[in-house]
Amino acid sequence: MADFQAVAAVGESMVRFLNLSFDEDEPVPGNHTSAVLARTEDLVPSNQATVIVAPALSIFLFRVGYNETMRPAWSAVGHQQGRSHLPLDLHFLLTPWAANATFEQRILGRAMQALDSSPILSGPLLVDNATGWSPNEAVQICLENLSTEDVMRTFDSLPADYKLSVSYMVRIIRIDERRAAVAPPVTSAITGSKPSLAP
Repeated sequence: MADFQAVAAVGESMVRFLNLSFDEDEPVPGNHTSAVLARTEDLVPSNQATVIVAPALSIFLFRVGYNETMRPAWSAVGHQQGRSHLPLDLHFLLTPWAANATFEQRILGRAMQALDSSPILSGPLLVDNATGWSPNEAVQICLENLSTEDVMRTFDSLPADYKLSVSYMVRIIRIDERRAAVAPPVTSAITGSKPSLAP
């Protein structure tokens, strides 16, 4: 059962998987492309401390939401167990960074090829880092079809100008409470005969 660290572990798992894919088939000839987890600050063009060093693919978590399909079921299970289970969908923006448009498109194409060939991360493909994944846990990575308006609205809220990007949704990430709620002990009982209604 995964705990609160699962959100970060998913991003780290994507980074490791895509870096292995780039090592296997380098998209930019004569270079070493790397996938990195990015924050909003890393997208600022003037940030000298950014983790994005071209050629690179930034993986930016821009939205987290609950999974509408599984939330009612896991809420019911949590109520019975006294332990919460929160099913989440994570929305990532993948953006290539390189010296020219051709290289950026090659980076993005290689990343999409790799994610389409292995859309399920499970077992050793999931970074653990004390997250506590169950042996049967897996996450699905699927291409998210955002409208042009949605993409532009996302970039309007970021400190960077629009760049070629694709959105992926990762589901279902379940965050489990490790400790079950303990029912309060019964300290007293009411005893006695039922009162009579007769006059």
